[in-house]
Amino acid sequence: MSEELQPVFQIQRVYLKEASLEQPNSPAILLAQEQPTVDIQLAVSAEPAAEGVFEVCVSATVQTKIGDKTVFLVECKQAGIFEIRNLPPEQMGPIMGIACPQIVYPYLRGNVADVISRAGFPPVHLSEINFQAMYEQQQAAQGDGAGTLPQ
Repeated sequence: MSEELQPVFQIQRVYLKEASLEQPNSPAILLAQEQPTVDIQLAVSAEPAAEGVFEVCVSATVQTKIGDKTVFLVECKQAGIFEIRNLPPEQMGPIMGIACPQIVYPYLRGNVADVISRAGFPPVHLSEINFQAMYEQQQAAQGDGAGTLPQ
């Protein structure tokens, strides 16, 4: 009986859920001599997949532009399936908003750099992320804690 009450945290699978690349202004933009600007957006989401099983996704959007013209746009979503059982409810948000994204993110970084380099550009290496700070900012912005991450 006591085994049923033991906390469970297991990685079931980490996988590339979605990846897209657009180069809407190629080939003309490739001849431009100006340095492009780079905009990077990250997001974390978590959804129940089954009883005690959750999918946590970390998404990145990387857009480079020269002036108002897009050089390339990469959207990538890396996901993990985690079995999480017998944890106090107040720990579920931090586990899915901090611990799980820290496991998934290195795979996302590699896939984003790979897609960009395969498109013929120097890879964009995403910086390390402090998911704890990101989670705390998200919780503060939401006030009562309602949002995309389960509590």
